[in-house]
Amino acid sequence: MTIEIITLLNTIEPIAKLSLGRKKELADICLIEDVSKGVNPLRMNITHAKQAVYLIKGSLELKFSKDSKVLLHGDSVAAKYPINSDENVIDCIAVTDVQILRIDHDLLDIMMTWDQLSTDEEALKNLQYKLGDKAPNRTPLEWMRDTSVFSVEKLQSGVFSKVPVANIEAMFQRMERISTVAGQVIIQQGAVGDYYYLIEHGALLVSRADGFNAPSMPVAELQAGDAFGEEALVSDNKRNATVTMKTDGQLLRLNKRDFIELLKEPMLKQVSREVADAMVAKGALWVDARLPSEYQYEHIDGALNLPLNEIRQKIPALDRQKTYVVYCQTGRRSSAAAFILVQHGLDVVVLKGGTRLN
Repeated sequence: MTIEIITLLNTIEPIAKLSLGRKKELADICLIEDVSKGVNPLRMNITHAKQAVYLIKGSLELKFSKDSKVLLHGDSVAAKYPINSDENVIDCIAVTDVQILRIDHDLLDIMMTWDQLSTDEEALKNLQYKLGDKAPNRTPLEWMRDTSVFSVEKLQSGVFSKVPVANIEAMFQRMERISTVAGQVIIQQGAVGDYYYLIEHGALLVSRADGFNAPSMPVAELQAGDAFGEEALVSDNKRNATVTMKTDGQLLRLNKRDFIELLKEPMLKQVSREVADAMVAKGALWVDARLPSEYQYEHIDGALNLPLNEIRQKIPALDRQKTYVVYCQTGRRSSAAAFILVQHGLDVVVLKGGTRLN
């Protein structure tokens, strides 16, 4: 069944552009639903923000805010895109029995953001230089696309979810890979916090002593993809447990200074749609940070398409006398794109909340 769903995902946008690892993740969490003739398939999706809904089979009638109607067929080019991506759709009725695919919008956006960053070859040059000698058999792209280490669940609710997307590139550049051996103590209870760790390979044992003379008791075991060490760094307290290598392995670590810095929101100015429109009326330019396939389907009139994963290559052609208003659907990709533009000395603001909230 997973293979069949992946085959289906290869036909719809922007999901078709995801890496195979991300599609496998998505195949396990998306929902295929049969909807009877005469029923609105968006009935459980009152707002456009909750889910991306795709028509797979059958025909739908879409009604727009200007009283126009369109008949959408499951085998049409338009069906490659979410039926609820256009904010002007006010009603939707199945004119035949249909089959739809539902995907959580936030999960999809996290996947798209991560994958676009992982295909930015220029952004990863520094990482290749830093880690190349230590891990010649594993490239930065392979590392970033390792869904056991950077699964959507971890990106959504783990420590990385606390890191602004705009800081992800800097985080990669500053991380250091270290080789470890079984029995090696990585963190000692009571010590001052110095690093945040991510397990690339190997297993570790977490133990804790409840009193000064009390014996240390095992409380958890950590595996590849798990992270540890953030509590002492965030709270500025001492380590509350000892972490020891159970096997040989490799860890990625980020020092306290960088960890604290990269947890802070990037210094980007966010503006409302009203303010953005006023800026554009005075000469600012819209920038769409999404993929070309998303841009071609729908975009703000007059917007330049500077996909997040290609933005560095396009910077030399930008007018440095202009102000740029960057947007995507949610603000994730646009904040990352804007941060890159700001680093290159351009005058940039971000559409607050993305087009989904405007």
